[in-house]
Amino acid sequence: MDSSKQTNARRHFGAYDERRLRIKDDHLARVLAGLDFLLFDGAMGTQLQERGLAAGELPELLCLTHPDEIVQIHQAYVDAGSEVVTANTFGASALKLGDAASVEDVFQAAIACARKSGARYVAADIGPTGTLLEPMGTLPFDEAYELFAQQVRAADAAGADLFIIETMADLAEAKAALLAAKENSDLPVFVTMTFAEDGRTFLGTTPEVAAATLSSAGADAVGINCSLGPKEVAPLVERMLPWASCPVMAQANAGLPRMENGATLFDVKPAEFCEAVAGMLDAGVTIVGGCCGTSPAYIAGLGDRLLGRTPSPREMRDDLAVASPQRLFSLPMGHVGVIGERINPTGKKKMREALVSGNYDAIMAEAIAQEKAGAQVLDVNAGLPEIDERATLLKLMADLQGISGLPLQVDSAVPETIEAAVRSYPGKPIINSTNGKRETMEAVIPLAAHYGCAIIGLTIDEKGIPSTAEGRLEIARKIVEQTDAYHIARHDVIIDCLAMAASTDQRAPREILDGIALVKRELPGVRCVLGVSNISFGLPFRPLVNATFLAGAFAAGLDLCIINPLQQRMSDVVNTWRVLSGEDESAQSYVAGYAGRSDKPSNRASDAPCRDSAAPNAAGSQSSPEGETDPVAKAKGLVIAGRKGPMPQVIADILAGHDALFAINEVLIPALDEVGLRFERGSFFLPQLMASAEAAKAGFDTIKAQASDAGAPSARKGRVAICTVKGDIHDIGKNIVKMLLENYGYDVVDLGRDVDPQDFCDAVVDQHIKVAGLSALMTATVPAMADTIELLHDQAPWCKVIVGGAVLNPEYAKMVGADYYAKDATETAKIAGEVFAADAQDA
Repeated sequence: MDSSKQTNARRHFGAYDERRLRIKDDHLARVLAGLDFLLFDGAMGTQLQERGLAAGELPELLCLTHPDEIVQIHQAYVDAGSEVVTANTFGASALKLGDAASVEDVFQAAIACARKSGARYVAADIGPTGTLLEPMGTLPFDEAYELFAQQVRAADAAGADLFIIETMADLAEAKAALLAAKENSDLPVFVTMTFAEDGRTFLGTTPEVAAATLSSAGADAVGINCSLGPKEVAPLVERMLPWASCPVMAQANAGLPRMENGATLFDVKPAEFCEAVAGMLDAGVTIVGGCCGTSPAYIAGLGDRLLGRTPSPREMRDDLAVASPQRLFSLPMGHVGVIGERINPTGKKKMREALVSGNYDAIMAEAIAQEKAGAQVLDVNAGLPEIDERATLLKLMADLQGISGLPLQVDSAVPETIEAAVRSYPGKPIINSTNGKRETMEAVIPLAAHYGCAIIGLTIDEKGIPSTAEGRLEIARKIVEQTDAYHIARHDVIIDCLAMAASTDQRAPREILDGIALVKRELPGVRCVLGVSNISFGLPFRPLVNATFLAGAFAAGLDLCIINPLQQRMSDVVNTWRVLSGEDESAQSYVAGYAGRSDKPSNRASDAPCRDSAAPNAAGSQSSPEGETDPVAKAKGLVIAGRKGPMPQVIADILAGHDALFAINEVLIPALDEVGLRFERGSFFLPQLMASAEAAKAGFDTIKAQASDAGAPSARKGRVAICTVKGDIHDIGKNIVKMLLENYGYDVVDLGRDVDPQDFCDAVVDQHIKVAGLSALMTATVPAMADTIELLHDQAPWCKVIVGGAVLNPEYAKMVGADYYAKDATETAKIAGEVFAADAQDA
């Protein structure tokens, strides 16, 4: 990052000033405190379309070419009551503008247009890049950050009053934009994400995860915009309210779009829209406006609803809450949680070898096994002197997101490594750890505050580990004073009273337990954690000692244990304590896990019941290939688990007794079909889908290589052409479809994005392609999709057309003349299979 481009927020590693917002007036200050309402405007794109200005060019350029019309749109919203007008800069990034104009010129012109409207506040609008971030996409986090930072600096220089980062579907991208805003400006930052009808983004993020992650990371308001109508948005935004430590906002669409006589229409009228938003106000939402399809009439109606109202109180959860991109783990006071300790090379030869070699398959298997055994958070440690810890930790965390939905605990003694890991993590992690040493606190606690992490504090300081409970409390108090000073919520602070070996000091266990009790009594709100296994060092039959000590620790007030959940005795203590403490109501989970279980000794991990086994669980529901001797079953299990490392050898074993078609049609395709079913059911999400596709690809590559060595043609299933249509540069969905189709054995001709209708048609005709896939994210580019389909029907009547994208639905697909509508990549693959199967029958 170029430090010359930074302002006062992030000067250098480890030095973070307390963020002092530049707030325009007292009303905005009260809004940010949740004491007043704030009324945004409605849709810019809809107004541009009505004026015939949206077709054929980037709408942001209209601020330069048609400023008077842009001012008129803003003015109409101000006249309707909007306090905030949103500058026409949604797509004004260097990636999207290209050579058409500079980011700085567009923001200068757009904010000038907004200012001329007389609005009380001008919000600089920042939308998504249109490109998926690594590891699932090609855009590095740091490059996304720089794109957003350029927009932030341009907006600040142009005189914006606040930022609205909107229509985000990727939590990593939302976080990159938020950090860019925080670190390059001191203006308030609002962040809204967009969700599908199932209550998740296309990457699987829930409203709860978004609220907890973004508000902890410093957003001044969080919420939801676009995609859905107000009735559908209402329950989702209400799910955000308990987890957001800042005001919550909503900007719904006027329903779902449809086409009629070539025009895009929305069916939810102003009165119905405002009635639904009124319910959100009752629930505690304080910032409202409109998105696609909403006009000044909608905003005027919202203004009427706000007259005479005061914000409704809302109940906030004070749970410890950490999150992966797909799952929130919350721990109310009085409940206990399990952190899996196994991804750590200390004392583990195989783990050490995996980290040194860079072959992480054994680590991925360990993660899956821990989740199945009941872990709720995974500790991740890559601290070996002979490897690049930072690079290894980042790679491990990225890989783990593809096979597990559990939140991660970043375990390192190096502050620079911790920062690199938590900065790009698309969720809210735990930092393990800080301690009572002044130098360590000054380096690590600001990181937790800046990036919105929970943090573990070890009761050790410059004098070492105290021998008494009171000494541990003294250090814990010192740590909590620092976390309080950085405004880290008490429920995000976790004190570790440090388990010491009973074999060397039998007084230690009592002091540790007393220390836990003291911390919980004297420092209300904080949680306590222990790495339990140290207590038994040097003693025989260590699991028995560990389990007995864990039960005592729970009784003393322990909230979290860092354990090996595959050890039956440890899991038994956790599950039993949940019954005895009342956490497991009516002992339902206990009975489900233990009824009929033999009390005979067993060391099998599978004997340890998995908590919440009925809940949707990405990795917990995966087939486990461990111990499987049949290569066919093992290959299927590897695809479902998303583990590509062992695939080449397993496929080679299959090919020793079967031909390539068997390996494809009876092994890889059925496994991918099962992954698709889990994706449709909501137990798998896009990261797991893509990890499974990568595992299948490793299998296909092995088949292809062996076929080539043998001089035989590789089995392919047909050719599909895909593109993002003219005027649309978003290619996330298209790229996902491409990857999945290729892993189903299709040859994919990718024409790219912003593709001219005739160019696409020419490619289909020249190669006699029988299936075409068209994608569009923006409503304004749907006419280009219709033009492309019309050309295909005229010049390539044999070609079947599948359409998809955020703005598409079955009705839209029918309107533009498509043969099929696919809501996601798995459905695209299914449709392609049906088309080619029907074509083969006709032949």
